[in-house]
Amino acid sequence: NITGLHNILDVTAEHSLRLFVPSTIGAFGPTSPRNPTPDLCIQRPRTIYGVSKVHAELMGEYYHYPYGLDFRCLRYPGIISADSQPGGGTTDYAVQIFHDATKHGKFECNLEAHTRLPMMYIDDCLRATLEVMEAPAEFLSMRTYNVSAMSFTPEELAQEVLKHVPEFQITYNVDAIRQAIVDSWPMNFDDSNARKDWGWKHDFDLPELVTT
Repeated sequence: NITGLHNILDVTAEHSLRLFVPSTIGAFGPTSPRNPTPDLCIQRPRTIYGVSKVHAELMGEYYHYPYGLDFRCLRYPGIISADSQPGGGTTDYAVQIFHDATKHGKFECNLEAHTRLPMMYIDDCLRATLEVMEAPAEFLSMRTYNVSAMSFTPEELAQEVLKHVPEFQITYNVDAIRQAIVDSWPMNFDDSNARKDWGWKHDFDLPELVTT
């Protein structure tokens, strides 16, 4: 996220390319406003992942304003997809729950039941990425945008899963390290600038996500 980014920035500047870089809810920290989290606010993440993403956002702006690089960046919430296995990320409980519910009828969650995080279905994620890259440059008022679709807790997700798997059971075995990380992350993303500037609009809320 740092050395590779610098190499990419040098190449894009040398060849007058456009650059898209993904960012994350992890780019915020415990001193950021959490509910909602705006595009522009204090960012002091306490994970190396978050620090590297803030670095990417700022380096992209640095190359844009003095040098004219067409840099674009989205801060994604947790992304949910049935096509990829959970990779151990902090938001991946919202993917694992579907695998465990369909295979075993039960799921052990490592976050507290009331932990609210912004989430997005993969189809919305891909469309947002394409739309921001295709947006006319004059529409963009900033280089890095929040994008969001829904926010929910493990408890709310489990209730929705129960409508499809009536025997489903959820238990909680909280991982203190993961919980501390998510307690410093946004609960809701303010993505009003994306909606205003380039017309972002999500298709999937929680019921549609779980049904799909």
